[in-house]
Amino acid sequence: MSHVLVPLAQGCEELEAITITDLLVRAGVSVTTCGLDEMPVKASRGITIIPDTSIDKVMDESYDLIVLPGGLPGADHLRDNDQLQLLLKKHAEDNKYLAAICAAPKALAKAGILDGKTATSYPGALQAADNEAIKITQNAVEVDGKIVTSRGPGTAMDFTLTLIELLEGKEKRDEVNKQLVR
Repeated sequence: MSHVLVPLAQGCEELEAITITDLLVRAGVSVTTCGLDEMPVKASRGITIIPDTSIDKVMDESYDLIVLPGGLPGADHLRDNDQLQLLLKKHAEDNKYLAAICAAPKALAKAGILDGKTATSYPGALQAADNEAIKITQNAVEVDGKIVTSRGPGTAMDFTLTLIELLEGKEKRDEVNKQLVR
C-alpha cells in the first residue's frame, strides 16, 4: 500500500485538499495530512480542516508521494515554510513522486524541483519571467518524470486520478473513476 503525505497550510483550497485525500483513500492509499503548525487549518473559503499531525512530526517519515493542495494564501505558506522546503528537496533527492495543484507548484519551484521540467499551475502562479528554467503549459495535468502538476479546483479529480494511476496502476484508477459516476 502506498503512503502519501498531504501538507495543509492555512488558507489552502478546500476542494483540492478534500478531493485529493478522498480519492486517494478510495484507492486504498494510506494518507496522512499534516499542518504547518499545531492548529486546525482554516481553508480559503472558511472551512476548518483538522490535520492528522504537524509537519514537525513527519520530517523523518518516508512517503511514496507528497502532494500539495493550492489555494491562497495556502500556497504561499507552503512556499515559505522552511521545513516543507527541506522535506520537498529530500523527497526529490530520493527520486519519489511530488505533486502540486493550483498555486502550489510555486512551492516546488522555490525548492528548485521544477527546474528543467514541464509544469502547469493556476494561471499566473508560475510566472514565466520568474521561472525561466520551467516549461509552463496550460494543460489540465502535467506529468514530467516524478513530478505531477495541475491547474486548479476544476482539475482536482483528474489530477488525483493521475496520482492513483502512478501509485496503484490503471486498473485502480479506472475502479475509482467508475465510483465517481462521471
